[in-house]
This record gives sequence, C-alpha cells and structure tokens, in this order.
Amino acid sequence: MNNYKWTIDDNYSIRSMTAEEFDPLLRKYSKEILEDQSQFFNINNALSKDELELVKKLDENLSGRFKLRLGVFYKHEFIGWHFGRQDSRLQFSMQNSGILPEHRRKGLYTELVKRVLEVATAMGFQCITSQHHVTNNAVIISKLKLGFVIAALEVTDIVGTVIRLNYFPKEIRRKMTEYRDGSKRPDAEIKKYLGI
Repeated sequence: MNNYKWTIDDNYSIRSMTAEEFDPLLRKYSKEILEDQSQFFNINNALSKDELELVKKLDENLSGRFKLRLGVFYKHEFIGWHFGRQDSRLQFSMQNSGILPEHRRKGLYTELVKRVLEVATAMGFQCITSQHHVTNNAVIISKLKLGFVIAALEVTDIVGTVIRLNYFPKEIRRKMTEYRDGSKRPDAEIKKYLGI
C-alpha cells in the first residue's frame, strides 16, 4: 500500500488507509449516507449461495489491480472517504466517495477529488471516471469545475439514472471528446492525430 497523506488545514487531513482500517468504516457510513437515502439495489441480496461463490472467485481475478482507499479526517475522527480502483490498464474508476453531512460545504470533497486525480495521474492512468445520480448537482458541478467532462447518461438497475463523468490528464483527450461531441472544430492537433 502506498502511504499518502495531505494536510488540508489545522483540523482536516486526508490519508491512505489499509483495507482493514477502511472497509468497516466504508460499510458503516456508505450505508448510512448513500444507501439509506435512496432505493439502492444490493445485487448480493438477489444472488444464490452458488452465485455468491462464483462472484467471490471473480473478485479474486481482480485482486492485483490497484485500489485507492483514502480517509478524510477531522482531527483524528473519520468524516469522509474515497474508494477507487483500476478498471483497465489506462482507466481508474472513482467508485465511492462521501463526506459526512456536518462537514460538507467546506471544500473537503473538492480537496479529496484533487488528491485522487493527483495519485491516479502520477500512476499513469489516462482516464479517471465516476458515476453520480443525475440530481447530485453539488458533486457534478464540483467535478465539472475540476475539468471532468460528461461522457454518458445511463440507467442502472443498482441505483437508477446516473451520469458518467471522465477526467483526462492529457488535454488532447479532452479536446478529442469535445470534437467528438460536436462542440469543438478540429484544430491542427486533432487533425494530426486523426490523420485528416
């Protein structure tokens, strides 16, 4: 595990955590903050014992992929988190993040996302993705301000309608996305890479 630690101010910090430290806190707070406030469909509840065993084996196939567990702390109290993982050789997925309600609107989520982008970019990931409920304006706006772009709108059986956001550390990927969505004309760089 890489040991990351950042001080936000005299009271707040972000640091990496082991799975043993992180996982019980994620289970506790993600249920309280995320699942209890929506109609979250936990697919594990719909699987048979045999299917759960197969899923466990599938999880083992992913064991070598990079995972990032960050905790946000007020003094020494856990008040927020991020969990993300490598999806492919070039893509990192921000799976789950949250800040407890009494610590929101202090810029902590933005600081957390900046740290995730810093780590994922330094590791060489070329695309950092996240998904959010389409009405989660605070998070979506925060990420758009940090340079994420809207990549897709999707209906999932797990949480409902979500928006997928992508962040590209290399500007050419963002420019190419804007060209592909029709909001940007091809400049010399885009033409060079497309051979046009």
